[in-house]
Amino acid sequence: MATRVKRAFKYRFYPTDAQAAELSRTFGCVRKVYNMALAARTEAWARQERVNYNQTSAMLTAWKKTEELAYLNEVSCVPLQQALRHLQTAFANFFAKRARYPRFKVKKKSRASAEYTSSAFRFRDGRLTLAKMADPLDIVWSRPLPEGASPSTVTVSRDSAGRWFVSLLCEDPAVKPLAPTTTAVGIDVGLNHLLTLSTGEKIANPRHERRDRVRLAKAQRGLSRKAKGDGANRRKARAKVAKIHARIADRRRDVLHKLTTRLVRENQTLVIEDLTVRTMVRNRSLARAISDAAWAQFRSMLEYKAGWYGRDVIAVDRFVNAANNLLAAGLAVSVCGAGVRPQRRTPGGQSAMKQKTPRREP
Repeated sequence: MATRVKRAFKYRFYPTDAQAAELSRTFGCVRKVYNMALAARTEAWARQERVNYNQTSAMLTAWKKTEELAYLNEVSCVPLQQALRHLQTAFANFFAKRARYPRFKVKKKSRASAEYTSSAFRFRDGRLTLAKMADPLDIVWSRPLPEGASPSTVTVSRDSAGRWFVSLLCEDPAVKPLAPTTTAVGIDVGLNHLLTLSTGEKIANPRHERRDRVRLAKAQRGLSRKAKGDGANRRKARAKVAKIHARIADRRRDVLHKLTTRLVRENQTLVIEDLTVRTMVRNRSLARAISDAAWAQFRSMLEYKAGWYGRDVIAVDRFVNAANNLLAAGLAVSVCGAGVRPQRRTPGGQSAMKQKTPRREP
């Protein structure tokens, strides 16, 4: 029997004042626990000691008993434990050279989130109630969940524009491997054209950020003129900038979803360049355009959708250029039995080579 795919279904919701206050407290506690655990693991390694998830969990229990951190008891314990699990995953990815060394969560005004497992929420008849809350969330059900869906985890987030979202992770029986085909395509990403395919098709670059550049620049100038601090006028100006960024990101994500879904449905094998975007955006003259093209997001979507539908994504050396050459190289890799996603030379690109933190797991 085929394993059912788990998908995250994301919806916007509008919390009451009490719910917003409870969630804001939870976000702050999650950030605090994550940062303290990260500091403890880093400091322990400097003493040549090992610290794992179980030990950080014990630390959390001890922290809650102190007068200084007693407020951690006021929120649900589940998101705090999940933060420690996420930190453990971050370290595992780093030492497997899949990611950079874990970083501290310091931006209080950027995206904040908290994850709840099934013991910390109730989902009945389309009504979701989180731990420590008396009333269900006012969710805008913009699309239906799979019939009979039972969420395994719920992630609540607030973006930099102040919008609230809830993401429900559910099994989706509708996602099944597609019928195998013999079609293959090479995909060359670019700036003049977002994608050039080995079929000869060129997909225009929507340049989402450029469409709002004048409006964004005006909002940013308004923010820069406001007095530093956390005054009401500065908060309003910051929210205006964040809303424009959010609108740009929403449009970009929508286009990429449509493109990746189409490519995965039409092709059995998809060959892409193994680009190190983090290094490329250091080019100041191209950084804005590269970030707007969202090559890394495109690749991520392509890979997880290929996994859903039984397709193959092959990443070949980034110095092989042009879609046809990519396709030929990718098919050669496939025939030779090499990995579908080759390991990068360094975790997270060349910047990781400068990371002074040791790579052995604490």
